[in-house]
Amino acid sequence: MASRIDSKHHYTMAIARALLSVSDKSGLVEFAKSLHEDHGVELLSTGGTAAVLREAGLPVIDVADYTGAPELFEGRLKTLHPKVHGGLLQRRDSDDHVAQGKKHGIPTIDLVVVNLYPFEQTVEKEGVTLDEAIENIDIGGPSMLRSASKNYAAVTVVADPGDYSRVLSEMGEHEGDTTLRLREELAIKVFRRTAAYDGAISNFLGKCDQGTACSFAINLPLDRDLRYGDNPHQKSRLYGAFGECFSQLQGKELSYTNILDLEAAADIILDYRRPTVAILKHTNPCGVGQDDKDLRVAWDKAFETDRQAPFGGVIVMNRPLTEALARVISGIFTDVIIAPDFEPEARAILQKKKNLRIMKLEPGYERYRKDPVVRSAPGGLMVMDKDHTVMGIDDLESKVVTKRPPTEQEMMAMRFSWRVVKHVKSNAIVFGSTDRTLGIGAGQMSRVDSARIAVWKAKEAGLSLKGSVIASDGLFPFADGLDAAINAGATACIQPGGSIRDEEVIAAADEAGMTMVFTNHRHFRH
Repeated sequence: MASRIDSKHHYTMAIARALLSVSDKSGLVEFAKSLHEDHGVELLSTGGTAAVLREAGLPVIDVADYTGAPELFEGRLKTLHPKVHGGLLQRRDSDDHVAQGKKHGIPTIDLVVVNLYPFEQTVEKEGVTLDEAIENIDIGGPSMLRSASKNYAAVTVVADPGDYSRVLSEMGEHEGDTTLRLREELAIKVFRRTAAYDGAISNFLGKCDQGTACSFAINLPLDRDLRYGDNPHQKSRLYGAFGECFSQLQGKELSYTNILDLEAAADIILDYRRPTVAILKHTNPCGVGQDDKDLRVAWDKAFETDRQAPFGGVIVMNRPLTEALARVISGIFTDVIIAPDFEPEARAILQKKKNLRIMKLEPGYERYRKDPVVRSAPGGLMVMDKDHTVMGIDDLESKVVTKRPPTEQEMMAMRFSWRVVKHVKSNAIVFGSTDRTLGIGAGQMSRVDSARIAVWKAKEAGLSLKGSVIASDGLFPFADGLDAAINAGATACIQPGGSIRDEEVIAAADEAGMTMVFTNHRHFRH
């Protein structure tokens, strides 16, 4: 990145004075020690930060002593003073600024280290009060960060403890100074941080009716340029904290569609607790299998659902990938393999396929799983709560609508199949048993077509649907979709219910001796 500031406005001199005032104190003492002991930097600080540094034996000047103005109003007013902001904002290359600084006794401050009150973490807590939220709105911190960032030609500003080492490294290489390029990068990072901080505050406080935010702000750092979008002629970029969710261990660069597949795969696999393998194509599951003893057996069950669709698809599991399974899937052309971990022998086998993308599903994904879904819309954005919970399968015994209640085995199969159908594009139909899918129909304009495709898929795979369960992500508007399942051999059905023809659908099930439950919740996926 080329600097956007003219070289004539760039001022170089060793950092002589630093102001440190942080909420997150990780790495603070080590950083401050190096500033003082290795580079002779004078340390200014406030409140708890000053106490921590003083306890570590470092000479610290309280900002109140430095400015001659005491901290006021329970610490709400500490650093909003001309001697602080004048020290940050005055241009070193302006004779007029330098003269004014001397006249009013305002020395320069060359380094600002500030991270903000934890507003976002505070408002995430259940039951947080308005008073708690307001007390965690930082005023002095963003003000100092912005002043320092505006004058990045001469001032180094640090808002992230992760940047301490970069600053010290450059000071060691440049006689106590930092480069203009680093200062500019850090300033841009600060403006992104303060924008996100202000956005979080406005989103929390700016509620309209029923708790909806009157405005919606997003400010995320660029993570990477993606290989391409839906098609090679479409550019695509990824923003945010992707690395907290997935680690790429090998393979080609990720594309836009790869990211969509990764999210879809992680979402379905995290809906299961038993050892599970799922195979996806274009974000749709085309086979899901479970086995408590052997992940290879779970794979066999998933693969048998559709032996063609996995080629060029995504394989995901909720247990570490074993050597035995790696040997099997290494013989199939696959685009992405995802697991929470990989046995060393499995990695060695897969490393032979250099283009194969191997992704580790990180625990941090759970933190973002409930984040809202954001999509572009004409003139703006749509924001939707994520469908992160499997709805309607609690207390199924009370939701039976047919004469015959389900057996325990049918109940298990309905719960398994309902979890799968939640992740299939609407209109969605899934035939399944207690631990595997048998036929999947996705994305058709009518539900009966999805049912017929699922039956056809099962026949193509040589799988019997006799005694199977059918799961539908939405209601049956007519009995014809259910008739297709009955004729194929299904004996149980799980669906939301709510059609004006529910009585006809229930009657068709009763006539065939089928058991049916209404979840009273649908799981459309567009």
